[in-house]
Amino acid sequence: MKQLSYEEFEKANLFGKGGSNEAFAQYFIGDSFLNPLTNPKETAVFLANVTFEPGCRNNWHIHHATSGGGQLLLCTAGEGWYQEEGKAPVNLTPGTVITIPPEVKHWHGAKVDSWFSHVAVEVPGEDTANEWCEPVTDEEYNELEEK
Repeated sequence: MKQLSYEEFEKANLFGKGGSNEAFAQYFIGDSFLNPLTNPKETAVFLANVTFEPGCRNNWHIHHATSGGGQLLLCTAGEGWYQEEGKAPVNLTPGTVITIPPEVKHWHGAKVDSWFSHVAVEVPGEDTANEWCEPVTDEEYNELEEK
């Protein structure tokens, strides 16, 4: 369900918006927010609720690992997009689960007319690292919004 009104969205955002995602702001177009749900020093699995303002998306990126690794997205509120390089975009709505294998270039974010949240799960693995690539251009993004 699209949610342009922040007040409406916040009622549906089960895990809370959290604080400004300043540490990763350089890899996003628009404002995103991060609410860690686990402490990586206390558990092997890191989970965080990531909230995107309308129109916000992250850069293309790759989760590298020599074994295991990757990421899971559990969509919880609003509407967004997920896209792997060379593939059609996937519409994200509450309840959508995306499994991102390691070594797959992709991006995700909010639709232009909706706030969006997902819980991001970093899948444990060996030699894991994230590679941030180029931004999703306005042209690429706006093409999706016309579909």
